[in-house]
Amino acid sequence: MTRYAHIVGWGMSVPSRVLTNSDLAQMVDTSEEWILSRTGIRERHIAEPHQTTASLATDAARQALALAGLTPLQIDLIIVATSSPEHIFPATACLVQDRLGATHAGAFDLSAACTGFIYALAVATQMIATGGHDRVLVIGAETLSRIVNWQDRATCVLFGDGAGAFVLQGSTEEGGLLAHTMHSDGSGADLLSLPGGGSRFPTSKETIEKGLHYVSMNGPEVYRFATRVMASATREVARKAGIRLRDIDRIVPHQANLRIIEMAAKSLDLPLERFIVNVDRYGNTSTASIPIAVCEAVEAGKIQPGNRVVLVGFGAGLTWGSAMIEWVVAGRAQPAPWWRSGFFIFRILAVLRSWLLRAQRRVESFFWRD
Repeated sequence: MTRYAHIVGWGMSVPSRVLTNSDLAQMVDTSEEWILSRTGIRERHIAEPHQTTASLATDAARQALALAGLTPLQIDLIIVATSSPEHIFPATACLVQDRLGATHAGAFDLSAACTGFIYALAVATQMIATGGHDRVLVIGAETLSRIVNWQDRATCVLFGDGAGAFVLQGSTEEGGLLAHTMHSDGSGADLLSLPGGGSRFPTSKETIEKGLHYVSMNGPEVYRFATRVMASATREVARKAGIRLRDIDRIVPHQANLRIIEMAAKSLDLPLERFIVNVDRYGNTSTASIPIAVCEAVEAGKIQPGNRVVLVGFGAGLTWGSAMIEWVVAGRAQPAPWWRSGFFIFRILAVLRSWLLRAQRRVESFFWRD
């Protein structure tokens, strides 16, 4: 019996602080008109000091779980796609798992840059299709403001912070994620990267002085790459799903640059109105851009049950990919009232359990130390 992976819950979280183009013009040698004409971005959200990739991911996940009518204990696996993890290790997904109290779930991070959310959806779908897992929480989360050089106008004007989450659930009802594509071309790895901090350039005084811990990008080359693969990946996933381009109801592209999206629409000979675009208000939030755009589109009624939706993105690596979804929302439970859902009770118990485990480790460390 064929199993399908349906999106049964979705949520998003963005910082309240907004940085406009006018604000940036006071910080670097740029202007509101220069940024808008080249990127389509008007503003972006920037994390406060207390906000991190894990905290934004957790907030988005809680929304998705509440909408799905599920408790954290019902989640089998958590995948966090991110380019700005909380730490190199442990995985940001493990921190989210603990904060949610999803004590039955495995957790790992996935690194495929801005294409990471599509890669994570594909991995989760395959795990559900094989019967290995039934409910998977997929999150794209970023605090890119922490890794951009705010003196480099070529990059600092582009990026923003935020998180988006989907709950995927197995079902025998046809629909959900119907097809996907995943591609890479490592020969272009140097076109968009964060050079410092890994084994090639471990953190040192020299790497800090050279600015190797900031995002480095060859803008023109990335633009040429993106305009080519956005259209080709859309065609490919439509062909794999057996759906004609004109029968696609919505396309949700990675929100990197309005000009790239316009070029993709022109290449596909599809009206721009069929594309979900919010890059003007959030900038490039990397792995979070597609789920945030989906959340807003569903809320606005632009994506409805029965719609055929393509998610398509590109990123460092170089990577690119796409997913065809039939938006059915199969088998979704209606959220129960809080006093019946047990969510808050599970959360309290999870917090208590976390405290007890930490206390136990401290006690054991005290008695076993030399």
